[in-house]
Order: sequence, then C-alpha cells, then structure tokens
Amino acid sequence: MKLLPCSAAVGCLAVLCAAAGAADHFSWPSYANKPPAWYRGQQAAHIAENVLSWQSARGSWPKNIDTAAKPYQGDRNRLRGTCDNGATRDEIRFLTRAYNATKRQPYRDAVVKAIDHILAAQYPSGGWPQYFPVGDCYNRHITFNDNAMVGVMELLGDVAGSDEFAFVDPERRKKAARAFDRGVQCILKCQVVLGGRPTVWCAQHDEVTFEPRKGRVYEHVSLSGCESVGVVRLLMSLEEPSEEIVRAVDGACRWFERSRLTGIRQIDRDGDKVIVADADAPPLWARFYQIETNRPIFSGRDGVIKYDMAQIEHERRNGYAWYGRWGEDLLAQWPKWKEKHGL
Repeated sequence: MKLLPCSAAVGCLAVLCAAAGAADHFSWPSYANKPPAWYRGQQAAHIAENVLSWQSARGSWPKNIDTAAKPYQGDRNRLRGTCDNGATRDEIRFLTRAYNATKRQPYRDAVVKAIDHILAAQYPSGGWPQYFPVGDCYNRHITFNDNAMVGVMELLGDVAGSDEFAFVDPERRKKAARAFDRGVQCILKCQVVLGGRPTVWCAQHDEVTFEPRKGRVYEHVSLSGCESVGVVRLLMSLEEPSEEIVRAVDGACRWFERSRLTGIRQIDRDGDKVIVADADAPPLWARFYQIETNRPIFSGRDGVIKYDMAQIEHERRNGYAWYGRWGEDLLAQWPKWKEKHGL
C-alpha cells in the first residue's frame, strides 16, 4: 500500500478529543517548526537531555508529564510509557528533529528503541493497546480513544516513507510499513456495520474479536463522533486506497452526515457547560452515540447512561468533551475525496 506522510492529516484530533478530559499535557507544537540551527543550540540540547532521561527502560515515555522541563531522577524501570495523549510519539518526533540537526548518536538510539517498542506493541490482529506490556483493564483493548492508535499509525507511516526518518535502517522502515498496513486492515475490521451499512468506530475495540468495548466507567460501548474523525482522515490520506477502504470512508462520512446535531449550541454559563437552542448554530456531533438508537449518550462517574448532558454531575459535564464540531471539516473534504476516487 502506498503511503502519504500522515503527520498533518490527523494530528490535531488528539487535542480536540482530549482537551477537556486529560490532565494538563505538555504541548510540543512550538518546537515542530524550529530551524535546524535551533536544534544545534544549547536550549535544544538541554531539552533533549531531559527527554532522554524520561524514556522508560522499554523505550516509551509517560503521558501528561512535561518531559522537556526537567530530568527524571528516579528508576527508569518504574516508568510506564504509553502512546496515549501524544506521549512517546511527541518525544520521538522531537528527538528525530534533534538528530537530523546534530547527528548525536544518543538521539538516534532513543528513537530506534522507541520505534522497536511500538512495533512490538502491535497485536497480531493489527491494533495497538494504550499501554504495552498490557494489563487486564480497558486500556488493553485496541485504543482509538484520544487518537492513540491513529497517532501511532501516522508516526509509522512517516517512519516508513518520510525523508525525516531516512536515518532509520531500511529493514525497520519496511517493518513500519507492514505494521501500518496491518493497522489499516484492523481498522476496517473494527468498523461497526449496522443493517449492512458501515458506520464508524467505538473508542475501544476488542483486540481479538474487533467488537466494540467499554473504556472508563463513563465511556460506554458506543459510536464515537470524535475519535472516528481521526480514523477516517487517516484512511482518506492513503494515496491508493482499495475498494474496501473507499467503501469504509464513504460509509463513515454518510454516518457523520446523518448524525450531525443542528439547532443547538454549547455555551459556558457561569463555569458550566450548557446546551441552548440556536437555529443559526453550526452543526455539532456528540462524543458518543448509542449503537442501537444512534442517540447521543452521556454518563457520569456512576456509569449510568443519560440522554441529556445536563443530567450528569458538574465535574464530568465540564471535565470531558461531550460535544464538538468534529465532523465539520471532514464533511467539507468528502465531496472532493469522492470525486478523486470516482464516487
């Protein structure tokens, strides 16, 4: 399968989906466009040393920690890395830029070790868990939540085909390409089909059967109006998609078209998220839709499904992204994509 560099295709989805639900997470974009001369300077060298100190013994980095700010001084064997919330992927990209500018071997060694960890973490079914080695709770499942698996795949797509990763040996680059292809097949198998029509994806899927699975207590088995955008954009970024991929994308976009919510707007009222009627508001999508009814669902920490965001407790109502304009840009791109592929 011929790949396009994926880094620009879906990278913002983790921020859009996770912004209200994660702890404060260090943002790397400010370094993404720094010139090579900056990476050869003292500030970049200091940051890189800090980042290296946070790499776990297995090759990954922990999430929701500013690994650039100060060195880790504990036992690296106790660090538990993840691909969630941009962790590991962001550090890989920073160290890759640093290596390309400086040719310092420790940067390359850390990137290669991390790539090997990501390749080892892939299930035989083609998906990735949130953590590796896996435990026995929900994060062992194939994880689309907060863009985790899609972010891993966009990274591997770049490892396989981007000049930025030319320093990686050819065999590893081939492994990255094969892992990406297996990931695409996993995505196709996870797509929820209802009444013969392909729809979208759940935030988590079973690593063996591909069936939708529950996440945290307030993340029920459902169709995701947020994470599915990243999945579709990844499939859209493929230069030569198969007929199966084309059907998957078209079916998902049709679901987004019929699942948009109109006539409502989310506002902040005295520090509280509130939904109000507004005929002129742009369309919204819910984070979760009940599979059987396609109704938006909401849940607090009691795990009880509600059909109105106002019915869950203040903390979960305001500490999670329940609505967003996630499908808007996707549907704007869909007509041009259809024309390109003869639909």
